[in-house]
Amino acid sequence: MRNTPPPERKRRTGHGRATLRDVAEAAGVTSITVSRFLREPARVAGDTAERIAAAIARTGYVPNKQAGLLASGRSNIVAALLPNLANSIFAETAQGLSDTLQAAGHELLIAATGYSLEREEEQLRALLGWHPAAVVVTGRRHSAAALRMLRAAQAAGTPVLEIWDHHGRPATGRGGGFTQVGFNHEDVGRAMAGHLLRAGHRRIAYVDSGVAEDYRAHERGQAFAATVREAGAEVDVLAAPSGDAFDAGRHMLGALLKAAQPAITAAAFANDHLASGALLEAARRGVAVPGRLAMLGIGDFALARQLQPALSSVQLPRYEIGTVAARSVLQALTDGEPAPSQALPWTLVARGSTGPA
Repeated sequence: MRNTPPPERKRRTGHGRATLRDVAEAAGVTSITVSRFLREPARVAGDTAERIAAAIARTGYVPNKQAGLLASGRSNIVAALLPNLANSIFAETAQGLSDTLQAAGHELLIAATGYSLEREEEQLRALLGWHPAAVVVTGRRHSAAALRMLRAAQAAGTPVLEIWDHHGRPATGRGGGFTQVGFNHEDVGRAMAGHLLRAGHRRIAYVDSGVAEDYRAHERGQAFAATVREAGAEVDVLAAPSGDAFDAGRHMLGALLKAAQPAITAAAFANDHLASGALLEAARRGVAVPGRLAMLGIGDFALARQLQPALSSVQLPRYEIGTVAARSVLQALTDGEPAPSQALPWTLVARGSTGPA
């Protein structure tokens, strides 16, 4: 008598990914136990939890977050819109956000706006469709449509935070102002000008960002120029070309040196990348820094501290902005009201690149 082979198990259809049932079978438990482990692992016995974790690793199972959202009506995702992820300033802020949110069971979803208000509006429209637990945006300037969406989200109970800015506008509840975590860029610009004025410089330049919508750099430049003029000194505001910031800084050195008499003897830059490019070009040309031209940046990047001479710069709370913003999100989710705005400290660090005129 011929042996009849056992019937084949029906194969999964559809997307082909491992399911909750696959994990349960591999671990020898019920699907309910696997679901409990994914939600509250501490409620599952140690040996059972180990079997489930091993089964998840073997099967490559990925929880369906969208289904979880539909079931619970809540999201654990916080959406953050940052200007540029290639810039270590914003990368460190993203890391601070992620570290603090993950520890509390939330995940970070990041989009890069490229400093574009139009792109921010498009990304907000897409991200809000996923009903994030909270929304974090960079700066206080938004398109009219983006502002309407942010206000509507806050009115519906979704915390909204503006980071990298603190302009004295308090969060006023749902539909009002947003929580701000950052610092006042005009104050930084005034401090940069004061540092160079106290060193005796009487014709000073500010090398602005070449990105039209880099409003924070422009605000620093405007306050810088006003402070220099108030002191009775001369000021030149020069826009760096767009593109690679190091190359733009190298290019701007030539423009600074070509200024007619009286010569520009000091320059503040919109960021350390521009300043570092100018400092490297000065070394290549044999231009004395700070003897011929003092240079001051902002950002206090590790590279700038290694140059010769080391670059004077403004030390910013890059990582702390992320951690404080994340804690504000968690507080708002707990309290049901916007968290208070917070101004974070910054420090102007004088090094070898600035000195007396």
